[in-house]
Amino acid sequence: MDPRSEVVLRQQDYLTGPILLVNAPCDELQAQLPPHAEAQFWTWNYNEYLHFQNRQSQVHFGITLPEADFEQAIVFVPKSKELLNYILHNLASRLKAGSSIFLVGEKKGGVERAAKQLLPYGDAVKLDSARHCQMWQLTTNMTETLKPLDSWVQEYTVNTPKGDLSICALPGVFSQNRLDIGTAVLLPYLQQVSSGKIADFGCGAGVISAYLAKLNPKNRIFALDVDAFALASTRLTFSKNDLAPEQLEIKAVSGIEDAPLFLHAIVSNPPFHQGIHTDYNASENLCKTARRHLKSGGELWIVANRFLNYPLLIEQNFGQCITKADQQGFKVLFASTQKNLKEQR
Repeated sequence: MDPRSEVVLRQQDYLTGPILLVNAPCDELQAQLPPHAEAQFWTWNYNEYLHFQNRQSQVHFGITLPEADFEQAIVFVPKSKELLNYILHNLASRLKAGSSIFLVGEKKGGVERAAKQLLPYGDAVKLDSARHCQMWQLTTNMTETLKPLDSWVQEYTVNTPKGDLSICALPGVFSQNRLDIGTAVLLPYLQQVSSGKIADFGCGAGVISAYLAKLNPKNRIFALDVDAFALASTRLTFSKNDLAPEQLEIKAVSGIEDAPLFLHAIVSNPPFHQGIHTDYNASENLCKTARRHLKSGGELWIVANRFLNYPLLIEQNFGQCITKADQQGFKVLFASTQKNLKEQR
């Protein structure tokens, strides 16, 4: 049992009626809630959605609140301060004044800082502190007017040889307010990527997807991510740059195994975080199994921290791995399903 869930169960007397659990851990919490608490879940993580769905839980995947009614909410603190603001605002726009929103999180995950974000919505008190976690209760003092989604978007400009790209990023999306170093190192090499069906694995705000679409209007881009906010951001980025919507296919995935087959290329600045925790499983699995999703002569392009062992994993599965660049702590790695590939630089 996740320690945050243990703290919730210590305060279960507060929980009655329909309750929305937001960003909840994948554990046994629902099974141990009291009978008078009717739990449903809201997640934007596709892996978590599949977990709750497999348990026949009532679960909603997306960037908006579920349509089903609820009278209370328990928010498990996300990593992003901006995302927590978005969640609290949306909850306060749905719940009646006097309703309870509970906030629970680890001390090392910033729950005390997060508790201060409750203050604009009403009175907040600390209910419990245990298992290196805290649980707070907010009693709302008003019902908020829901802001349009556009008001939450952060925009920034990326310069490319094909002209500027305007990037739209929603709360919690990787590199929300500026171009990250890894993608900046990779961008000059995207002109070398084979055209055709291309998957952007871990698409984030859509920088790579949008540039690949701009490089060649015949490219068909499959933007893949576990995060619903990333997928929505990529769609907004395409729209902002007047890129043809038929070039883009958005798909929520649990990993590279959900990618289409017979791709001409897979391009990735692979993710390695799940919440506040580091997790290399998705990116290592990409190196190990990407070949299965490529057609003959298909290409894999990855940018990754220099210290990671991705070149070895790629070499073991493709027979070779070429380092195209080694700059600012990042490597651009290339591999192809083509046999007897000569080194290219």
